[in-house]
Amino acid sequence: MTSYVSKFDREPGLAPEARFPVVALASSAGGLNALFQVLGPLPADLPAAVLVAQHQQPDRPNRLPHLLDARTRLTVRSARDGDTLERGTVLVTPPGYHLLVVSDNRIGLIAVGERAVPPRPTADMMLATLAVTCGPRALAVVLTGVGTDAQSGIRAVTCCGGRALAQDEVTSAHFGMPGAAIRTGEVDKVLPLTEIAKEIQAHVTTAVEKGAGEGPESGSEAC
Repeated sequence: MTSYVSKFDREPGLAPEARFPVVALASSAGGLNALFQVLGPLPADLPAAVLVAQHQQPDRPNRLPHLLDARTRLTVRSARDGDTLERGTVLVTPPGYHLLVVSDNRIGLIAVGERAVPPRPTADMMLATLAVTCGPRALAVVLTGVGTDAQSGIRAVTCCGGRALAQDEVTSAHFGMPGAAIRTGEVDKVLPLTEIAKEIQAHVTTAVEKGAGEGPESGSEAC
C-alpha cells in the first residue's frame, strides 16, 4: 500500500496553537458502555480533540452527548456543521448525519440519506477524511460493533501516518468491527476495553511531548 506520509512534509502546517492530536472513536452495537469506559478516565485537560461515530438510527432522539457528558470530565456536545476541533472537547456525530473532517481545523456534517447502507453514521467516512486532513495527528480507535465499518478508514489513517487501536475480542460485545480492523494488519495495538483510555492518554502525551503535529511533517493546511 502506498504511504502518503510524505504529503504532509511538503504542505505548510497550521499555526502551532492549532496543532494537536485528534482521537476518533468508532463503535456500533454495545458501543455505549464501551464509550463510557473509554471517555470516563480521560482528564478534562486532555490536549487532544475527540470525535465519536456511534451507529444510530437516523430518526432516534439525540441523547448520546448527554449520556456521555455525564460520564466524563471532557466537554461533550453534539457536533454541528462547521464546528472547530478543540482540545478537551468531544464532538458526537448526531443521528441522521455523517461527520467529515474538513479544512481549517473544522468538521462538517452531511445528511445520511434514505439508504440503510453504509452504516449511519459511517466511521469509514469520518476516518478517511480525518486521515487526509490530519495525517500523523490522527489516532483511530475501533470499539465493539457489528459489521466491518471502520476497516477502510483504518487503512486510510495509517496510510497517512496516523495510528490505530482496536478493542479485543474478549471484552467486545460484538467483535465484527474490531475484528475487521485487526484483519487489515494496520492496527498498532489490540487492547482490553479497560486499557484503551490509558493508551489514548499515553499516545496523546507522547505526541505532545515530541511535538507531533508541530513540525512541517505533521499536518496539512487542511487540518
